[in-house]
Amino acid sequence: MTGLESPWVAIPVALLLIAGGLTTLVGSLGLVRLPNFQARMHGVSMGGTLGLGCVIVASVIVPSAMAGRFVPHALLITVFVVMTAPATAMLLMRASLYRARARSAVRHEEMIDG
Repeated sequence: MTGLESPWVAIPVALLLIAGGLTTLVGSLGLVRLPNFQARMHGVSMGGTLGLGCVIVASVIVPSAMAGRFVPHALLITVFVVMTAPATAMLLMRASLYRARARSAVRHEEMIDG
């Protein structure tokens, strides 16, 4: 018996995987629906991070149920993803703001000179 036959393991894992998939899907829909780059990045980074969190929690439950003890290996992945994904999104948003400000400054100088 692997431990996955129990509905006390299978149902929460299934719900976490479904919730993770739906959260990632909603975040991905933000790419189509949201108006500018910053809003799009926010939707994707939040949806991706929350969706991946659900999937990783499910991936901690399955080996723990199979081994009959707590298996925390996937928690390291969670720590690194939770630390790096929002920071990467923030840096991309800052770079886009910098480019937008530089572009508007050039337009402003062209209006003054022209």
